Amino acid sequence: MYREVPPPTHLAWAVRCVWRSTPNAHERAKSVVPDGCLDLIVSEDRVFVAGPDTRASVPSAGARSARHGIRFSPGHAPLVLGVAADELLDQRVELSELWGREGARAAERLLADPRGLPGLVSSRLDGAEPDPEVALLVRRLELGVPRVADATGGLGLSERALRRRFTVAVGYGPATYLRVSRLQRAIAMAPHAGGLAALAAAAGYADQAHLSRECRALTGRTAAAYFGRSVQDRAAPRELVSAP
Repeated sequence: MYREVPPPTHLAWAVRCVWRSTPNAHERAKSVVPDGCLDLIVSEDRVFVAGPDTRASVPSAGARSARHGIRFSPGHAPLVLGVAADELLDQRVELSELWGREGARAAERLLADPRGLPGLVSSRLDGAEPDPEVALLVRRLELGVPRVADATGGLGLSERALRRRFTVAVGYGPATYLRVSRLQRAIAMAPHAGGLAALAAAAGYADQAHLSRECRALTGRTAAAYFGRSVQDRAAPRELVSAP
């Protein structure tokens, strides 16, 4: 069972959701596709960060215990974690490795009571401010622009500077984030789409072939295979991926 709840009001600007998962031991492992987010996760015996993914992952057999997590909105995790998001790309890293002794003490407290996750995040966000240009670019890319260039106007930064700041905050560059957000949009629209061609058009792909190429690259499956089932059967929450 997986359940998301909105974050506390004072964290809503930086946190997408707080979640809890209690997997069924008899469920088959489900793939986890990129979503542009980082999560701080408390499992049965470890506390770790799931970095931004660029490819689909499959949970290991040891990732079947109950878990609690907090999911950061794209671009905000570094304000809490104190490390650039691109350093965590496709990684699962113990909190003690990121914060040393402070991380080990925080992990001990969270293992005793995972409900302390919002409080820990709140204390780390005190006085922090997001990068306004990055936040604006994230919003524009999520609206479904065809190209990154269509979303960068008026930001007052060179392409190189904007890409560098975006990569540090989000974990990968704007072009990759555009691909990831487009796939997530397709996943959300799939239950109501009348076939792959209609889904491709609605989600912002050039055509069905474009959707098929991107789906294979990001999920490891053809679009026909991936979108042939319900969203619930296809997409597992990222918290089911275990730390190494």
